Amino acid sequence: MNKIIKIAHRDFIATVKTKTFLFALLITPILVGGILFLSTRLQKNTFSGPRPDKKVAIICPLVELSDELDVIFKNHNDNHSERKVLNKIYLTDNENTENPAETLKSEVRDGTLDACLIVEGDVLTGNGRVNLYTKNITDFEFFGTVRNLFTEAVFNCRYRQNNLSPELIAKLRRHVPMERIDLNAETGKKKNEIVMLMVPFFFLFLMFFGIVATNQGLLMSVIEEKNSRVIEILLSAVTPFQLMAGKILGQSAVGLTIVGIYGLTAYITAAARGMGYLLNAEIVIYFITYYILGFLLISSIFAAIGAACNTINEAKSLMTPLMMFFILPMVAWFYIAQKPDDIFPVVMSFIPPMTPIVMILRLAVRPDLPVWQIAGSIVLLVVSIPVVMWAASKVFRTGILMYGKQPGLKELLRWVRSN
Repeated sequence: MNKIIKIAHRDFIATVKTKTFLFALLITPILVGGILFLSTRLQKNTFSGPRPDKKVAIICPLVELSDELDVIFKNHNDNHSERKVLNKIYLTDNENTENPAETLKSEVRDGTLDACLIVEGDVLTGNGRVNLYTKNITDFEFFGTVRNLFTEAVFNCRYRQNNLSPELIAKLRRHVPMERIDLNAETGKKKNEIVMLMVPFFFLFLMFFGIVATNQGLLMSVIEEKNSRVIEILLSAVTPFQLMAGKILGQSAVGLTIVGIYGLTAYITAAARGMGYLLNAEIVIYFITYYILGFLLISSIFAAIGAACNTINEAKSLMTPLMMFFILPMVAWFYIAQKPDDIFPVVMSFIPPMTPIVMILRLAVRPDLPVWQIAGSIVLLVVSIPVVMWAASKVFRTGILMYGKQPGLKELLRWVRSN
């Protein structure tokens, strides 16, 4: 045990004393914060900031609807002077009127127009259809604006046809302000919805970064020492298992240092802004539990991969399937945060490589998850760790002193089965 602690201490000091580690420790939160700030600003500018005027041509066979469209678009432009949608209507109410559809489509293609909206049939009675031709199909905000304005015009025409006042309908359907409030027993404060949504993402990111990023350092450390033959000197004093265990313990200390600094910084920042209630002892205990168990599980696999490979490129081919287990929760985080009790997140919670990340995300959203799910996921990790570490130690023991061709899957399985 003393040798394992010495190796762990050596790996920990060798990692945290490097300028690269200190630089990454400082630059990562800055980059993440910058990305979040930039994405928020860009989203705000996309949906509410000023933009160049948009031009849309409308071909409509209905006089009543054409007149209403003119009024609706004018009211919109009067109320949104920095986000105007300039419209020009072509009325095709009889067979002698020339249909300029192809000409307008060409103008959309060459950029003269932003869109061309063509009404076919009597949309007021539901016996027609509407097509919007545009060159930039990903401009969802512009498409949504045109669709809403056109829909409003159709509704107003239908109201009048049924002797209903559009003004009275609008008055009856006027917006009722409603605010979601999550009551806190201790503070009784209202909670910002965006902040509450970002809390689960923060725990997800912290778990992902603490486990995956730190273990990549473990992987590179094993490969580097293997190629420099330092590993041979170390193995003259310790067993392969002691070496692997020491490296895992040392890197786990590095990971705890990183997440501890980030977590403490986040809490101090939140407390300074009056949001210290977002973090409680229960979620911290869950995080530490799942982090330690998840790190021990994943680090064993990374250490085995590092021992079996001679270069980073070789390791990437073995890591790719494993990384998919970490990427999936990151991709599906919003869905999991919205529906933590759905069958998909529950199943993911019991797939060991994903268990720590998925469970901490679900617990951050809903701390009162069923006890059997929390206990079951912890038991699953506790049972999986010795099995994975046993298999990893077999691969580590054989591969750490082997050079040359990268072993295949069959070769790795043979190492695991060997005595």
